[in-house]
Amino acid sequence: MRALAFCLIAQTASAGVLFEDVSANLPAHSYTGGWEHFVGGGVAVFDCNGDSLPDIFAAGGDSPATLMINRGEMQFDSAVLPNMTSATGAYPLDVDGDGHLDVMVLRVGENQLLRGDGACGFTAENDALGFDGGEAWSTAFSATWEPAGPVLAIGNYVDREDPEGPFEACDDNTLHRWTGAGFAVTRLSPGYCALSVLFARDASGQKRLRISNDRHYYVHAGSEQLYDLGLARFLGPDDGWETIRLWGMGIASRDITGDGRAEVMLTSMGDQLMQIAGEDGHYTRAPYGLGTYAQRPHLGDDGRPSTGWHAEFADVNNDARPDLFIAKGNVDQMPGLAMEDPNTLLIQQADGTFTERSVEAGVATLDRSRGAALADLDGDGRLDLVVMNRRAPMELYRNVTEGTGHWLAVDLRMPGANTRAIGALVELSAGGITQTQEVTVGGGHAGGQAGPLHFGLADADTAQLRITWPDGVVTEHKTDQTDRIITLTP
Repeated sequence: MRALAFCLIAQTASAGVLFEDVSANLPAHSYTGGWEHFVGGGVAVFDCNGDSLPDIFAAGGDSPATLMINRGEMQFDSAVLPNMTSATGAYPLDVDGDGHLDVMVLRVGENQLLRGDGACGFTAENDALGFDGGEAWSTAFSATWEPAGPVLAIGNYVDREDPEGPFEACDDNTLHRWTGAGFAVTRLSPGYCALSVLFARDASGQKRLRISNDRHYYVHAGSEQLYDLGLARFLGPDDGWETIRLWGMGIASRDITGDGRAEVMLTSMGDQLMQIAGEDGHYTRAPYGLGTYAQRPHLGDDGRPSTGWHAEFADVNNDARPDLFIAKGNVDQMPGLAMEDPNTLLIQQADGTFTERSVEAGVATLDRSRGAALADLDGDGRLDLVVMNRRAPMELYRNVTEGTGHWLAVDLRMPGANTRAIGALVELSAGGITQTQEVTVGGGHAGGQAGPLHFGLADADTAQLRITWPDGVVTEHKTDQTDRIITLTP
């Protein structure tokens, strides 16, 4: 039914997707380091000064982390930031509920909560916020909100203190729950070397913590994990949770079938695994013909398997069909995997399948990519692309696709501690198509975004919205003002 509906709407984005390389507009930066920085290398994209232009926080590994201020027209300048090395990733969130975005910085060593002042100034505030940054090798992050306040999930990699390591020496992960006077820590054990975690609704509609793990170090005993906060335990086969073992790197979640339930993309060494959410609340593996496995390089003559890292669903041509970007690159010199491994841009077609278009779009670079983000960096309604590379310069691409459709960006605000409405569900109906997105913090690989949810509308110039807020309140809105950002409150 969805494919038929798409065939009936006008094919607004008839021209091919195209990006212009404007990497020279970024301050010089790359993700560097040895073994402890084979993984990580994330970027956080968020507006840190309220000018509606998203800024970039880039992890550096052995190099200092860098804050890049968006000056407009895809020009970025370096800004003052606490001198911080050993950063593997970063995620924006308003952890203290003051309305200004803060940053969780993941590190090899003590993680740091940086408190933002609303003017792109940041200070390290672990002690003031009652947050124990630990001393682990942290590589994954997500956050949700309970009535009492935020819950932070931190995924840790190999336990560097284990004399029997690194194989089968995965560290425990941790939950940090706000108590009113600081964060209480709960260890999530066993851990299987997490590289991505995400609080989001699963196929059953329940909010749960998905953990994607690197089989390279857990070897054989572990698997992908799903943790239920209410039950305070991991789910297993008796709960309908399938045992999946892969070299997990990143998580992306979004409804691509139009039924309101989010599919899940898991990146890996080898196949990139798409899970389709079913009516029964369980997942099935996507058919090969969907076009999302992206298991080999799509150019050149290297037939060895690909290594996928950051994955992100986003509508890059505003045709009301979410597309998929996957950052790729060898861990370092792993001989069984492709050395020249181009990034993947999968454009969703009218029949719901995905077609590789990174070469035509100009983003099929061959550096060892890690983190990435698709965001409207210049305010023109087309999603641009930033890519972090290991031991190679960051990349910045301006979306210059012609003939794109209308669009709407939905920014949610609510009173109380959860100012950014994390956990809200946005259903947008336009032109006979309904799209659903959830407001989340986490997932990807070592980096994420805080900003409006972007919806492509194709030819539609009006939209109906239904918001299910984190407290269960439902509001409905109609707008005939498209091609803009709208801010909604309960």
